[in-house]
Amino acid sequence: MTLSSPLHRAPVHFQNAGASEVIGLPALAAGVKSGIRFLIVDDDRSLRESCSNLLQLDGYQVSVAGRGHEALELRHRRFDIVLLDLYMSDVSGYELLKVAMETSPETLIIMMTGNPSVASSVEALRLGAWDYLPKPFSATHFQILIGRAVHTVSVALESKAQQAEFARENGNSDRVQVLGVSPIFRQAIDLARRVAPTDASVFISGASGSGKELIAQFIHAHSRRSSKPLVAVNCAALPEALLESEMFGHCKGAFTGAVRDKAGLLETANGGTLFLDELLEMSKPTQAKLLRVIQDGVVRRVGSETTDAVVNVRFIAATNGDPEEAVKSGALREDLYYRLRVVPIYVPRLQQRPEDIQLLASHFLAYYWRAHRDRKGPIPAISDSAVRALRSHAWPGNVRELQNVIEHAVVLLEPGAELRGEDLHVSHTDTGGFAAAVGARSAGMSVAEGGGGTSGQQAGPLTSIPLPIEETYHVARERLLAEFERRYLTWLVAQAGNNISRAARIADVDRTTLYRLMERHGLQRILATNGNEGGNEL
Repeated sequence: MTLSSPLHRAPVHFQNAGASEVIGLPALAAGVKSGIRFLIVDDDRSLRESCSNLLQLDGYQVSVAGRGHEALELRHRRFDIVLLDLYMSDVSGYELLKVAMETSPETLIIMMTGNPSVASSVEALRLGAWDYLPKPFSATHFQILIGRAVHTVSVALESKAQQAEFARENGNSDRVQVLGVSPIFRQAIDLARRVAPTDASVFISGASGSGKELIAQFIHAHSRRSSKPLVAVNCAALPEALLESEMFGHCKGAFTGAVRDKAGLLETANGGTLFLDELLEMSKPTQAKLLRVIQDGVVRRVGSETTDAVVNVRFIAATNGDPEEAVKSGALREDLYYRLRVVPIYVPRLQQRPEDIQLLASHFLAYYWRAHRDRKGPIPAISDSAVRALRSHAWPGNVRELQNVIEHAVVLLEPGAELRGEDLHVSHTDTGGFAAAVGARSAGMSVAEGGGGTSGQQAGPLTSIPLPIEETYHVARERLLAEFERRYLTWLVAQAGNNISRAARIADVDRTTLYRLMERHGLQRILATNGNEGGNEL
């Protein structure tokens, strides 16, 4: 049976399974089904009635609308799941989607269209749609999708109850603590908090050790899936064959050592969130299998010739590399990238958030003092010398490095002593030293900057900057570092031939970080003035 014309791709068969009885998803009681409300909005009468009949046979409450204006009239009624045609004759499906998300953000919206494209699917998901259903589709495909949606509603109710109980007991709902007051970090947290209640896929980028997994934990803890597990898989830690088996599971006899059937991490994460760390290390064949799971929720274990389960999983991906470069080079599938990058979040380096260094150090000091030393005694104070040492270090290892430095100091600190600068086991390479390394090029940079430097000038970029004697250490340091960054970035872009990707590789930073640094110092005009000869526009 099809709901319109025959399906263009082979349907997945389940022996007369109902929407809530597909393999891998728990069956719902009749009383629970009767409380779930559907709205179907489509100007195709036959499709609208076919969908409605299937849902009513399964015991759900169903309302229908044949025109966009009819759907708008129903916007004050509560619906759990809405099937919405993208191209309506009177009102745009995107407009209806926006209205639905504004009036009831917890409602799951499934966009349907007979003209599917990557651009329309990404736009629908970005605006808050739960899933995207191309027409025509088979009854089986429809039932699988509805089964996953109903399972999501059921899990959301369970998670909401748990979150309310946690808030009553603790006074807030933040089960995952994130520390930081710097504006650039608060922007990332605010975006994570906004996207958390949705099921949109999130793509987190940032340097190693900056806290990408913590952001993923924060999103999951504030999502409607928090009652189910967050399962993390490091794509760089496992060889290709083992990663495929771990993610998708395997059947008995699929390979040497497969002595029994084993469910994969996708099935383990059913109802919850799968965190794909270091996604760029995943092989292309595994990426293709993952894409099918994202699109259809269908899992086929290694060595299986049939579909083994349907899963309802939210995806969060992370990388410390440049995903756009990976797409251009062919290392990352473009369709997979855009399905996972519905909401991108950039986690800044610790060096970009100096306001947070002392705050994080105090937190780690208290945590490790209780873990390694005295649980009941007073926690050592951080001396001024320690604060100066912490703020002057470049932190190439980011928050993870700071955490390790504080733990090392705690283990060796004498009881009753305060934490001093000499107690911190940090290398002494910082941005000041790096500035000196490029100092000989400052004369060439002054021309690009419009300054008056001469080609014979040998002084570094910092030595020519006047130092008012009344300036405090911290004020002078911040001013000098800002001047160094501005001069270094100007030189860097010139060295790279105005190619932003090449500049990022020379500096050993990702392009997002380089963009942000240039925006901070107002240097985007360099590329615009020089005509962006490298072909990578901002």
